[in-house]
Amino acid sequence: MKRISVLIAIIGLSASVLVSCKNEGNTTGEPSAENQHKDHKGERPPHDGDRKGPPHGGDRKGPPKGGSPEQTKTLEEIGGYNIGDVATDFNLKNVDGSMVSLASFENAKGYIVTFTCNECPFSVLYEDRLIALNNEYAPKGYPVIAINPNSPENEKEGYEAMQKRSEDKGFTFPYLVDEGQKIYPQYGAVRTPHVFLLDAERKVQYIGTIDDNAKSPEDVKVNYVKDAIDALEKGEQPNPNYTKAIGCPVKASRA
Repeated sequence: MKRISVLIAIIGLSASVLVSCKNEGNTTGEPSAENQHKDHKGERPPHDGDRKGPPHGGDRKGPPKGGSPEQTKTLEEIGGYNIGDVATDFNLKNVDGSMVSLASFENAKGYIVTFTCNECPFSVLYEDRLIALNNEYAPKGYPVIAINPNSPENEKEGYEAMQKRSEDKGFTFPYLVDEGQKIYPQYGAVRTPHVFLLDAERKVQYIGTIDDNAKSPEDVKVNYVKDAIDALEKGEQPNPNYTKAIGCPVKASRA
């Protein structure tokens, strides 16, 4: 009799376990939604698509906060210079304390006006290429003139930080402060870096990005700025004369 009671207890316990397992699973044998979530705990959720921006501050490969790194507005929507417009000269403070204008460059055949900054990963990726561009083309009459359009409210973009960045990287070109953030809106710079190639008469001949591969200089196939300068040297119009800038949005003052 005692054996029968024990057997009945064992059967009841087994049935209880089977019912419990059935309630936790689903009819297809797949893990429940809760268990799937637990299985993926600590993993990054899938993206809506493959992000193709260059790394940010290390190994991060997504675009800057706020969306795509590619310029979204047209030149007309931005409201700055268009191809063929004559750029107004400026007089801005360089990291060495001197004041620099376009007129400062005697016998210039053109100007590679580049809006860039200290912290944007895209700007950082292009620093060596800007140095190389200036070293190659400044002797030919096309100097790089870098302007930081970002608000100095961010200490990492302020004048002292610019001086340190220029010294650390060994910039061979002027690195100017857009005090009051008055110049970048005139040009229509919306990203860093953003290039405006001017000819000797300060007419805008090319607007856009430096080349076609921000992430990898070894994989560049089209050097837009170089090609534009080479066209001007031949007395031709750059083609293309406009590309969408790739980089971080210019950070305006909060005031």
